[in-house]
Amino acid sequence: MNTRSTQESTGARRVAFLGLGVMGHPMAGHLARAGHQVTAYNRSPAKAAAWAAEYGGATAATPRQAAAGASLVFACVGNDDDLRAVTLGDDGAFAGMAPDAVFVDHTTASAAVARELHGLARARGLHFVDAPVSGGQAGAVKGILTVMCGGDEAAFAAMQPVALAYAKAVTRIGDSGAGQLAKMVNQVCIAGLVQGLAEAIAFGQRAGLDMPLVLDVIGKGAAQSWQMDNRGKTMVDDKFDFGFAVDWMRKDLGLVIEESRRNGAQLPVTALVDQFYAEVQALGGQRWDTSSLIRRLKK
Repeated sequence: MNTRSTQESTGARRVAFLGLGVMGHPMAGHLARAGHQVTAYNRSPAKAAAWAAEYGGATAATPRQAAAGASLVFACVGNDDDLRAVTLGDDGAFAGMAPDAVFVDHTTASAAVARELHGLARARGLHFVDAPVSGGQAGAVKGILTVMCGGDEAAFAAMQPVALAYAKAVTRIGDSGAGQLAKMVNQVCIAGLVQGLAEAIAFGQRAGLDMPLVLDVIGKGAAQSWQMDNRGKTMVDDKFDFGFAVDWMRKDLGLVIEESRRNGAQLPVTALVDQFYAEVQALGGQRWDTSSLIRRLKK
């Protein structure tokens, strides 16, 4: 089992971090606070400057400059195209990385782009690990993310102890793309759970039950879940201005559905919940937390 003692036994490393959004900003901060020499890059230089002022790291004008001299290059950007933008081309990280350096991608992206970039990295004498995370913004801030990795064993072994600066578990699932596929499994589970919780709460409210009390009671039994513990009462209170945005979940479910077309998996519930999220977007809930599925049941 992974523990922080692994991180403590790891010497300071020269690393880069590309993408300082709601996840990347605290993740890069944990690396700096763990004693690593961090150079950060963000499309918006102002965000990079703010990060450096907070954590004392360096900044770079391009991914290539950030990656120069780093043994590990971490990234957490928006989607497949964003990932290609920070890795490829004259200003991309691959052009600046030294031989045998490892690129660690924390973006929730497609398994196809992970395999594509893994192959391109190997052709340059580099390594690529797809490493999407679970735990949301709160997990990133607290340094307790779960990281699912795909890639070569040696590359994983190089990045794992360093990534424990912001994670409670960093696990190799399999070869290139396996990390992204595991994250898809994670999102399928969440989508079904949130829809079930939304229906249950809406049903209980229409029945006139004291739903906070009901959630306390059933949360001690077989119905208990992270979603119930952390989102149940805010769903009762109709509060959604926090957490993992509906837009982001639709992006993730789009990746899942696209992958299912390739591998033949049947995802009838997932496809239905994806359309329910489209209804939430139409209600103006693009940035509401994913638990806002209950809103469409109250129209």
